[in-house]
Parts: sequence; structure tokens; C-alpha cells
Amino acid sequence: MTADLATSAFDALLVDALPDREALRRVYEAPSEAAVRKQMTELTEQTRQLIACASLVLVASVDADGNCDVSPRGGPAGFVSVLDSRTVAIPDATGNKRLDSLENIIVTGRAGLLFVIPGRTTTLRLNGRACVSTRPDLLSQLTAVGKPPASALVVGIEEVYPHCPKSLIRGGVWKPEQWLPVDAQPTSAEVTLAQLRMPGLTIADIEKTEADALKYRYE
Repeated sequence: MTADLATSAFDALLVDALPDREALRRVYEAPSEAAVRKQMTELTEQTRQLIACASLVLVASVDADGNCDVSPRGGPAGFVSVLDSRTVAIPDATGNKRLDSLENIIVTGRAGLLFVIPGRTTTLRLNGRACVSTRPDLLSQLTAVGKPPASALVVGIEEVYPHCPKSLIRGGVWKPEQWLPVDAQPTSAEVTLAQLRMPGLTIADIEKTEADALKYRYE
């Protein structure tokens, strides 16, 4: 069902949504001591190893008006470099050139990262200060995506938090027997065609564009 933005389900639910943190806390038990204690401000040897194994990281950012964005970044395991115990750098591989995350980070100087490791159910969250760097001596170290990137996202760590595996286990993320059949979802080209709403554009056109983008992904 499609609802008008002015009368969406969200607007109806907002009327009696929880008003503050105190109301939220009344719904839940207090977190365990371990859940609080394992938050740190710098990397340990073990969390460094998690980053070295990760081939996917989700980057969360927000603009000056509070509009949020979460974007994926991928590469071979270890494509995110640990510069020291409180600093990591992510090479910016060629993408759609919207630069949503990078523009947000330049404006607010903040970012959140969630590292994901294929086949593993532990994820790692890093939050902190952030900047976009084009320093040649840094970029020359970040060649895991094929060549030195045009820029790098650098995060100064203020919070390190390894998540428990429950969400990935519940989702059956790494269990092929629980995955939906391929035809249960629209293809990438079908989704893009519906989003673009451009007369004359076909799925075949989009499939070719996507294939070319993957073929020349390091350019």
C-alpha cells in the first residue's frame, strides 16, 4: 500500500510514540554490566583482527539538518587500514559519485562504522570524529581496492563496541538454506528502472550499465 507522505503510517504512529529516554527505559530491563563494560575508546589486538577480516563496512553519517545516511563500502578483507589504536582509514572506491557520506562528514565531522565479516556472526561498531583526507602519503597506502583512491574517510575512534551475534543468527545471514530463492525479489535492474521512471529506458539498458560499472569498477 502506498500512502501519501502527509498521511503516512509513520504520522499515525508518531502521535503516541515514546516521548523521551525515560519512557523508553521503562519498556526494557537495564543492560548487563558486560554490555556496558565492553565499550572501549581504542582498538585491542582482537578488534584489530576483526577489522583485518572484514570485507564490508557500513558507514553512517548525518548532515547539518539531521538527515541520516547509511552507505556500504566493500573490498578485500583488510581493505580498511588501522593507522593506530584510535584511527582507521577507508579508501573511497569508485561509486555513484553522489558523495553523500563524504559531504556529510565534511559538514559534521562525525561518522559511525559497522564492520561485517562474511561467514562470521560478530560485528564491530566504531563511532567517532571523522574527516576526508587527500594526503598523498596516506592514499598511497590504501591500494586494496585496486589503486590509490581519490580520497579516504578517516575516523578518529571514540567508541569501539563488538556486537553479539544474535541479529545475524536470527536473520540466517550466512545460512544458504534459509535464503529466499533468487526470483523472490526484484533484480537490481528492475528496482533501478522503477526508481528512475525515465520513458524509453529498458531493463536491458540498465543491466548493460550495471555490467559495465562492475567491469570498470576501479576506474
